[in-house]
Amino acid sequence: MKYLIIIAAVILAAYLVFENFFRLRIRRERLGGDVRILHITDLHRRRFGRDNCRLIGAAKSEKPDIILITGDIVSRRENDFSAVEKLLRELCSVADVYFIYGNHEQSLIAPDGQARFADMLERTGVKLLRNRTVTAEIRGRKFNVCGMELPYTTYKKNGGYFRLDRLTVGDITAALGECPHGETLLLAHNPIFGREYAAWGADYTFGGHIHGGSVRLFGIGMLSPERRLFPRFSKGVYNIGGKKLLVSGGLGKLRAFNPPELVVYEI
Repeated sequence: MKYLIIIAAVILAAYLVFENFFRLRIRRERLGGDVRILHITDLHRRRFGRDNCRLIGAAKSEKPDIILITGDIVSRRENDFSAVEKLLRELCSVADVYFIYGNHEQSLIAPDGQARFADMLERTGVKLLRNRTVTAEIRGRKFNVCGMELPYTTYKKNGGYFRLDRLTVGDITAALGECPHGETLLLAHNPIFGREYAAWGADYTFGGHIHGGSVRLFGIGMLSPERRLFPRFSKGVYNIGGKKLLVSGGLGKLRAFNPPELVVYEI
């Protein structure tokens, strides 16, 4: 029995190393329609091959119409943004890229990190959405693409994770205005407020942040970055009052039974 336990532990450790450092999953969700959206989120410090060649190759092979990045492309302690700049330039050569800040971009601690990061984004050609809306015409359909930057106090408050602020429909309206008419895509880093995004009127909301719950057992995420057990809306496609909440498990951070993923949606 002891040897069986040791063998099982070795196999488990080998799998987790493979999952965390070598695996890259492409999850495809067919939601009806021919518009292909590539969703990238929560890369943090991970690299997939030299200069992220595996990530770029996967993006090119999927031939998306647009690419949505829902934040945390870096970690707050990063000081050198050159690798991310190369990645974003390559992605912009594939399709139009829309980008929002996650909580890590909001809290960069490097000297002048915020200004240098914003300058880097401008050089790449990504379309940065900080509480603003743009329109995009794709395959004959017109979309409103909205980027919501959540208050940092919804992630962390007074240095901790207690009594965090809630996001309301009124907060979304104050940041973005009333939900525009027509098909609306909302980029919002934290999916925990999925019901509020749906009530605001977004047809499709894209989020990440929760890393799929870090550890997934029987399809259930175990832990959120706010140290909450069994976070709701951790990964997958959720139907909320006829609106879709689309949550990626993301690419970075340590994880178990929850491989790093890119998600392709056909809407």
